[in-house]
Amino acid sequence: MSALSRRRILFGGAAVGAGALLTACTSNEPENNAQVNTNTDASANPNAAAGEKVVIGFSAPAADHGWLAAITNNAKAQAAAYPDVEFKPVESGADAAAQRAAISTLVAQKPTVIVMLPADGKELDAAGLEAMRAGIPVINLDRAFPSRAAFRLQIKGDNFGMGTAAGHYIGNQLKAKGVTNPIIGEIPGIDSLELTQERSEGFKVALAEFGFKVANRRPAEFTADSGQAAATALLQALPKMDALWNHDDDQGIGVLAAIKQTNRSEFFMVGGAGSKAAIDAIKADNSVLKATVTYSPSMASSAISLARLIGQGKGMSDLVELQVPQEITLASETITKDNADQYAKLGF
Repeated sequence: MSALSRRRILFGGAAVGAGALLTACTSNEPENNAQVNTNTDASANPNAAAGEKVVIGFSAPAADHGWLAAITNNAKAQAAAYPDVEFKPVESGADAAAQRAAISTLVAQKPTVIVMLPADGKELDAAGLEAMRAGIPVINLDRAFPSRAAFRLQIKGDNFGMGTAAGHYIGNQLKAKGVTNPIIGEIPGIDSLELTQERSEGFKVALAEFGFKVANRRPAEFTADSGQAAATALLQALPKMDALWNHDDDQGIGVLAAIKQTNRSEFFMVGGAGSKAAIDAIKADNSVLKATVTYSPSMASSAISLARLIGQGKGMSDLVELQVPQEITLASETITKDNADQYAKLGF
């Protein structure tokens, strides 16, 4: 997977067709945690009018993580908003092999479109190719396939941009404090994933603009338990620290627990993704967590809307082009105490 340019279409910053874009209806109730486009007024946008039935197959890893749970919730809720969409999820199992088998079963059922968040883009590349060769357009969500032939549309967060946003926030804060030789820690997620590598590269590049670098880096696995273990090891390795970037707010629950256990408070921390718990903590301003950089699971809602358009042979109504673009990258934004209220409705 090559790094996608931040200057490609930034999903969430531009006004596109009502059938394509997440709008204002968001719920943060645990049983209905969905960020859904409800602007389905056909008089305002022809794309919103009910059309040919579209059967959307859906596959994502087991929802054992808040962000992944929100991905599945968003996809299901967005599909329910359209009377011409049938949502057909498949159980994806616990690993890439199980998901490959589930996708093969789904392909045999011949849905109109498949939306797939792979457990690992490289390992599921063959599944994307299988569906595309069967004439079923694939929307590749979040973890990209290396083969361009494996997807019709790829929607992903700006992983490199997450890193640069975190690096710029940390660099500017340290510069404002007059810190010239800071000790900076980093807790990434699963290190084998290319998205994690892109986040770390963006962080490294942004810090270098200030003449800074990471002093110690301890990977976790996007879970609270692994975050606590990684943070414990990092805090032991760095008796003093000025700033910390934790890539994921779910694993950040464990990171903050480790910090509290060690009674450390000499540094500030930036999170990643934009969970409701993180936004609330930033707003309360009662811990080392001072900011988080977004990576919104609303991409799943948008994927369903765009799958519907692709299945009906439509484009995005606010664009001149007649077809949905092939690649869309979400912007990564920085949430601080100053704008936490504005972003609270988008927390997951």
